[in-house]
Amino acid sequence: MPAPDYGTGAREMAWIADTYQSLRPGQIDALGCVTGKPESQGGVLGRVEATGRGVFYVLQEACAQADDMRRLGLATGLEGKRIVVQGFGKVGYWAAQCCHDAGARIVAIAEHDGAIADPRGLDPARVRAHVAAQGTILQFPGATTSADRTAALEIDCDVLIPAALENQLTAANAPRVRARIVLEGANGPTTPEADAVLRERGALVIPDVYANAGGVIVSYFEWLKNLSHVRFGRLEARYQAHAEDRLLRAVERATGARLAADERAAVVRPVDELMIVNSGLEETMVTAYHQIRDLMHETEGIDDLRTAAFLLAIRRVAQAYLERGVFP
Repeated sequence: MPAPDYGTGAREMAWIADTYQSLRPGQIDALGCVTGKPESQGGVLGRVEATGRGVFYVLQEACAQADDMRRLGLATGLEGKRIVVQGFGKVGYWAAQCCHDAGARIVAIAEHDGAIADPRGLDPARVRAHVAAQGTILQFPGATTSADRTAALEIDCDVLIPAALENQLTAANAPRVRARIVLEGANGPTTPEADAVLRERGALVIPDVYANAGGVIVSYFEWLKNLSHVRFGRLEARYQAHAEDRLLRAVERATGARLAADERAAVVRPVDELMIVNSGLEETMVTAYHQIRDLMHETEGIDDLRTAAFLLAIRRVAQAYLERGVFP
């Protein structure tokens, strides 16, 4: 039986947790010493795809802001948005897959060995299967292949997601970047010089310090699970399902209609850990986006999300110092 895919380092995290527990046998919260563990060893479902899924939630919320999309000359929503993804690892793949599932078109994907493009849209799952079988993203059936991976950054698109390396958007290539939204999935993919160019052109740059935080957010959820010693959803799942079933039965009695078994199953669905993790991740990313965006609009002299994100973080640190004091 093949081992589940928990992502790189999950087994090592389990080893660390086991070692720590062996050295601290009386510590009841020892399992929370590290995160990123396999689910069977105290890990949390959804951790592998958390960063990429968080990037998706950010883009989904950004594209829902009618005034911002109007300024960029784009329609609201993700449906039909042309997206270029640089990097096809955990972040890039899951961001691409979630966007694809939401109706966006992944028009190009770049990897270390080159790039593929198809204006009709690429299916990330099929591309991933191709990479697994061939060891390369190149020569994907039906797509245009280029050995120049950096050329994908300059493709005409609505959204560019650099999700691989730092310093990919520079003063040299930023003037040729045609994306109207740059969503930083990687750490530091945009140099300060490139950031200035993109802002001058009117692009919406969503900064890495916020946009790729999904992984650490879900790691925090794993830590909470370890402290509580109960998997998410276990206590309330059946209660919720029974409550929904009672509600449906009341509707059926009132209307005289009966739902088919598949219709009932679609509504009466016990909440599970993955649903709770994804819900918590979406809530955190969406709430943070509006806090950053609102601060940008409310603060004179700030007209970009990156500066607003840093200001928000600094204010929170300062508030903690003022309220708690500094000791010693």
